[in-house]
Amino acid sequence: MKNSFRNMGYNMNPMYPKGNNANINAFKMNVGVTKYSNTHSVKEANGKNNGGNNNGSNSNGNTNSNSAVDKRFKTLPTSEMLPRNEVLGGYIFVCNNDTMQEDLKRQLFGLPARYRDSVRAITPGLPLFLYNYTTHQLHGVFEAASFGGSNIDPTAWEDKKCKGESRFPAQVRIRIRKLCKPLEEDSFRPVLHHYDGPKFRLELSIAETLSLLDLCEKEGI
Repeated sequence: MKNSFRNMGYNMNPMYPKGNNANINAFKMNVGVTKYSNTHSVKEANGKNNGGNNNGSNSNGNTNSNSAVDKRFKTLPTSEMLPRNEVLGGYIFVCNNDTMQEDLKRQLFGLPARYRDSVRAITPGLPLFLYNYTTHQLHGVFEAASFGGSNIDPTAWEDKKCKGESRFPAQVRIRIRKLCKPLEEDSFRPVLHHYDGPKFRLELSIAETLSLLDLCEKEGI
């Protein structure tokens, strides 16, 4: 075998080919992480309605409200999704210096609400990676210790304005498979699928995942 990571119970989960999820249009992966700016944080979509003519009509208010919801859960563009004939091979979660320690302490990774259906495709054993957009480094190797779900721990990354609600409710329990030196962007970016310039897809194909595992193996502890 080329590398020992490939003998560690790698779950490629053929039960979850991309595109078979009936609720695929219920989320939006609008976060593109980039080396050129650390402003691409994983934040909740802005739900504020755009100002405009206000005639006091309730129907007009409802239209604006529905429009905000539609924008928040807009269908994921094809460029940000795995092709329908590909199986989910791994997943990259995103953090910064402020949230990384909570991720590791709780052994829980999370993303904003628009990622819920995407994260639900994660099954126990799936390889996971954690990208810190503050340092531009990719950390691994982790693996899913649960099925992906919603609000597994609603107190994690609690929204100060809404007590009992997480800012990142698309969650999965994690465990460490093997900690390696963080990968720098110049080494791992060529492996990933890019869209819209420097942004990269968070859903990983099997080939992308195996390539990242190879890089982690080479870096060592």
